[in-house]
Amino acid sequence: MKVGLKWIVSFSVITLVAIGGLFWNPTADIPDTGEFLSEDKIVGADVAWILAAAGLVLLMTPGLSFFYGGMVGRKNVISTMLQSFIALGVISMVWVVVGFSLSFGESLGINIAGKHYGIIGNPLSYPFFSQVGNLPHKMMAPTIPFILFALFQMKFAVITPAIITGSFAERVRFISYLLFIVLFSVFIYTPLCHMVWHPDGLLNKYFGVKDFAGGTVVHMSAGFAALAGALVVGNRKNPHHEPSNIPYVLLGTGMLWFGWFGFNAGSALSASASAATAFGTTTIASASAMMTWIFFDRINGRSVSALGACIGAVVGLVAITPGCGFVSIQESLFIGFITAIVSNVMVNWKPLKKIDDTLDVFACHGVGGIMGMILTAIFAHGEKASLLHGGLEVFLHHMTALVLVSVFTFFGSLILYKLTDSIITLRVSEESENKGLDLSQHEESFS
Repeated sequence: MKVGLKWIVSFSVITLVAIGGLFWNPTADIPDTGEFLSEDKIVGADVAWILAAAGLVLLMTPGLSFFYGGMVGRKNVISTMLQSFIALGVISMVWVVVGFSLSFGESLGINIAGKHYGIIGNPLSYPFFSQVGNLPHKMMAPTIPFILFALFQMKFAVITPAIITGSFAERVRFISYLLFIVLFSVFIYTPLCHMVWHPDGLLNKYFGVKDFAGGTVVHMSAGFAALAGALVVGNRKNPHHEPSNIPYVLLGTGMLWFGWFGFNAGSALSASASAATAFGTTTIASASAMMTWIFFDRINGRSVSALGACIGAVVGLVAITPGCGFVSIQESLFIGFITAIVSNVMVNWKPLKKIDDTLDVFACHGVGGIMGMILTAIFAHGEKASLLHGGLEVFLHHMTALVLVSVFTFFGSLILYKLTDSIITLRVSEESENKGLDLSQHEESFS
């Protein structure tokens, strides 16, 4: 089999990264810059919980691969699953080299009324995990080792581009996809992560955006990138297919639901009451959304299906993510209910159906993230009061941030797709699409 120049270049880049890492020592001789606390500030219970939570979040990516893989046609099961799974390798490397620095490094941004607001992190803050060691960071995670915080956050960076893959499944070249997710992680995910989750981030510090576990950073960014991807790549030649393996979808949903406890409750960054709240609201919102989805389907003349139950459960998980640590169990019940209805309507909305978003990523993750952000601004308890608790300003800031994030992620992703396509053609040939990506891209088949 002929090896193209693009593969040789890709291997050369990985080689340079691997060798470059030898010149950086991530744990030795951390200078006393005042940003780290002493080791005796570490809380053992918090360390144990976040270690477990990080493992749970990692499990979500293979869970997503089963969730998506079971939905596509038999000719594209392996390729679809691999597109999710490969993010564990690609994004982990990007995160260590520069992603963590861009997300949580020293804030680079703008000054407003004499105050600094970060847009992105300094890439030279923690290259190759330099200075990311066992001491806790004073501002970001004061009770766990900084390296644990960095690795926990890495799992969020991994699953975000994996979510996007469902929108252009069955028609994208694998090498082009690899290039796109690197560009997306560096130019879309990291600045958004910094603005929302860094203490000096623009959306956090100035707009007061409440995003407990990633409704904005993960799901809205993936949802709008998915919509842009479906538009750029175009419709499939044969957009109608039967899901290949519903048991895979059920298995993937179970893995996602299980892992989501680490995703949401782990975002408390401590073994605390806040984590317990997030744990409870996560499962109740998902249960509510799952039941709402199947009953709403039946009321509208559609069958009660395992596929519908799984999609509903995931929509509920998406919706509760930004507010899981800020709302009550009763409010999470409503959040799952109302988001399932809105998302179900969007999945079946005819104008949106004209865009071939293969697995309805925008209607589920994008709309779910939007609903979560709005409902968090309405119901959230805490320091910055939400709309129901007298916080009109917070609500308006949330709505402004929602528009900014939507525009940034959609048009930013659109540019990155175009850039990727100009370097390596995004779409497979018609012959390869008809043959199926499993065989045409990987010379493997699902039997």
